[in-house]
Amino acid sequence: MPAAAPALVPHVLLEAPLARGRDAPPMQRQLHQRLREAILGGGLAPGSRLPGSRALAEALSISRNTVTAAYDLLAAEGCLQADRQGSRVAQLARPGPALATRTPPAAPVAQRLARIRPSLPAAGPELALRPGVPALSLFPLADWRRALDRAWRRAGPPALGYGDPLGEPGLREAIARHLGVARGVRCAPAQVVVTEGAQEALSLCARLLSNPGDVAWVEDPGYRGAKAAMHGADLRVLPMRVDADGLNVGDGDWAARPPRLIYTTPSHQYPAGAVLTAARRLALISNARRCGAWIIEDDYDSEFRHAGEPIAAMQGLVAQAPVLYVGTFSKTMFPSLRLGFLVIPEGLIARLRSPIEEMLRGGHRHEQLALAEFIESGQFSRHLGRMRRLYRERQQALREALARQLRVPHRIDGGHCGLHLTLRLEASVPDRPLAEAARRYGLAPAALSGFALAPLPQDNGLVLGYGNTSADLFEPSVRRLSQLARAASAQPRGAAALTRSR
Repeated sequence: MPAAAPALVPHVLLEAPLARGRDAPPMQRQLHQRLREAILGGGLAPGSRLPGSRALAEALSISRNTVTAAYDLLAAEGCLQADRQGSRVAQLARPGPALATRTPPAAPVAQRLARIRPSLPAAGPELALRPGVPALSLFPLADWRRALDRAWRRAGPPALGYGDPLGEPGLREAIARHLGVARGVRCAPAQVVVTEGAQEALSLCARLLSNPGDVAWVEDPGYRGAKAAMHGADLRVLPMRVDADGLNVGDGDWAARPPRLIYTTPSHQYPAGAVLTAARRLALISNARRCGAWIIEDDYDSEFRHAGEPIAAMQGLVAQAPVLYVGTFSKTMFPSLRLGFLVIPEGLIARLRSPIEEMLRGGHRHEQLALAEFIESGQFSRHLGRMRRLYRERQQALREALARQLRVPHRIDGGHCGLHLTLRLEASVPDRPLAEAARRYGLAPAALSGFALAPLPQDNGLVLGYGNTSADLFEPSVRRLSQLARAASAQPRGAAALTRSR
């Protein structure tokens, strides 16, 4: 017997009107999607013959070319087969029913990554009191745009390719000169490596100078990004307490748990705001030399000194110090620039250059060239001067608002440098719930305890940023914080042990 002819698809399945109008998808896309879903979903059985392109075009009041294009695309996808009589639905292998009782195994995660835990959800830079954000609205965009335009014109097509993995020579020279004058750093341009912010510089240090399982000391409370970089390199991260004089290391620590890496923010400890004393700096360098450790000096917020003379970097304190100096332009320029730098000791750069060249690629070339001009022309220094004055005024306004509006026992730490104040609170006002509650009102202070690997009772408080918050917002913001703190407090009013400010 002759084979039965393929069944013709009922026109009612295909001839439903297509959407029309300015916002409707193109006709070809609509028809293709309708047919594809019907084929994959089983609405069009394998072997079913589709109407001819002319007939379907007339039925839908569309161009025959539109139908032909949809058919051709389905054929290319393997959903249709063409023959002399037209197009018919292909025989497709269909997936079986899902087994509700079976779930795919979880993807393995490196153990070191499981130790990297976020604190509170990320907050936008527009939220008031967020620490670590500079005054974005006051950045000289017109000057920066002109510097970028000149960089594009002068560099030409060659700058579209990869550059020196260690960074553009002009920027490395500008950074070395600036650091020598402004921070007392001893370095030549050849020792400077341009990175994507301070975070990449920290990761480079951890990967280049340690082996998995080595001990890394980090300040506690301290910068979470440093801990993430150490965990990412599979190091054994040990929290070291910070007091009013900065990182506090005893003789017993060197004997009991000698480190390979030591992370510190000596000029402005983040987040407590302490300055590492000269005696502790010299002792840290001496002991690091003795046990073969490397010190990573993160010069956090050092450019914004508000009281007294600038504190020189630890890197330049003594010759040939085992110190790698890390800096960034995220605060002095703007965060999305994603440019930072690492200064490597003179005796180490020759050994590390080849590995660095393999690990990095020279990108952001026009931004680097523009930044080099921005520094060399003096615009960078003038911008820093304006921002120092602004941040000094904003900090004073925030202190006054805290004195007038904050009605819970507290103590203010830090403030001689940077873009934030640290507010210590009693345990009766837990900082994490308070910070979370503040976000519902457009405020983004950070919980102090979230910066500690091993929090102690004195690590309860808030880190209040004033860099990107207008001074006229401090009074209402602190008033709201006070209301939230008083509501959370379990202690009677007036029973505080903390002083009101310091």
